[in-house]
Amino acid sequence: MTSFLRPRPALTSLAWPLAALALLVLFNLLFTPGFFNIELRDARLFGTPIDILNHASKVAIVAVGMTLVIATGGVDLSVGAVVAIAGAIAAMLATRTQAPFPLVVLAALAAGGVAGLCNGVLVTRLRLQPIVATLVLMVAGRGVAQLITDGLIITFEHRELSSLANTSFALLPIPAWIAIALALATGLLTRRTAAGMFLEAVGDNDRACRYAGVNDRAIKLAAYAFCGGCAGLAGLVECSYIKAADANNAGLFLELDVILAVVIGGTSLSGGRFSISGSLAGAVLIQTLTKTMYMHDVSADVAPLPKAIAVLAVCVLQSPVVKDRVSAAFSRGRP
Repeated sequence: MTSFLRPRPALTSLAWPLAALALLVLFNLLFTPGFFNIELRDARLFGTPIDILNHASKVAIVAVGMTLVIATGGVDLSVGAVVAIAGAIAAMLATRTQAPFPLVVLAALAAGGVAGLCNGVLVTRLRLQPIVATLVLMVAGRGVAQLITDGLIITFEHRELSSLANTSFALLPIPAWIAIALALATGLLTRRTAAGMFLEAVGDNDRACRYAGVNDRAIKLAAYAFCGGCAGLAGLVECSYIKAADANNAGLFLELDVILAVVIGGTSLSGGRFSISGSLAGAVLIQTLTKTMYMHDVSADVAPLPKAIAVLAVCVLQSPVVKDRVSAAFSRGRP
C-alpha cells in the first residue's frame, strides 16, 4: 500500500521544475509590475508571457531531440551550430533561389538530420566519446554556416518563411504550437511503442542490449539524427523570427540551455531515464527565469550566476539522495 501511494518517478521528476516555475510566477506576480499584462492586437496576443512562450519554443524544440540523445547515454554539443547551419541554408534558398517554402523547410530539416547522422556515425562506428564527437561539429559547424553566408548577415522578405515565427494560431505563436506538436508526437512514439524502452535500455546498458539482440548502434544513430533534425527545425524558427541568417550569433550557447532544460526536466545524464514533458517544463522555466532577471535590470553579464544557482537548486532537489530522503519521510509519516 505504501509503494502504491508513492508518487510515480515521472510525475516526481516533473513536479520539481513545475514547482520552481510556480515560485517564479508567484515572484513576478508580487514584484514585477506589468509581467502578466497581455493585450490582443491584430488577432494576436502580445505580452511578457507570450514572449516567454515564443522564445522558450526554440529551446523546447531542440530539447525534445536532446532528451532522446541523453537517454541513450550520449550528449550533443553541436545543436547550436546546427541551428546556424539550418538557418543559413534556409535564408540562402529564400533569397538567392526563391525556392518554395516546402523546399526551404525540407532543406533545413535535412541539413540538421545529416549533421545529426554525422555525429551518430562518429559515436556508433568510430566509438568516439559523444562529448568529443559532437564537439567537432560544434567548432566546425559555425564555420560551415559562415561559408554558406559568405560571412554576411543574410536578410530576406520571403513571405511564408517570415511568417512562420511571426504569426499566431489560436492566439498563441506558431513556434509554441510546433514545440507542443513535436513533443506530443515524440511522447506518443516513445511511450506507446517499444522505442522508448529501447532508448532507456541502451542508455542503461548498451552491452547487455547487444547480447539481447538489440541493435544499440541503430538506436543511437536514430537518436542523433532526430536531434539534428530538431536543431534544423529550431534554426528555421530562429531565422524566421529575425528574418535573417546570422551565422555568428544564431544558436550561440543554445546547447547549454537545452542540456539544462533536459536535466531539470528529470532526464538522467547517465542515460536510462528520460521525460519529454519534463524537458518542456525545463525550457519554459529557463526562459521565464531569464526574462525575470532582465525585467529586474540584471545585467546580461551577471545573469548567468543567479540562473546557475536556480538550476543547481532544482537539480539538487531531483538528486537520488534527496528523492530517497523525501520518499522515506513520506513513508514514515503514513500509518
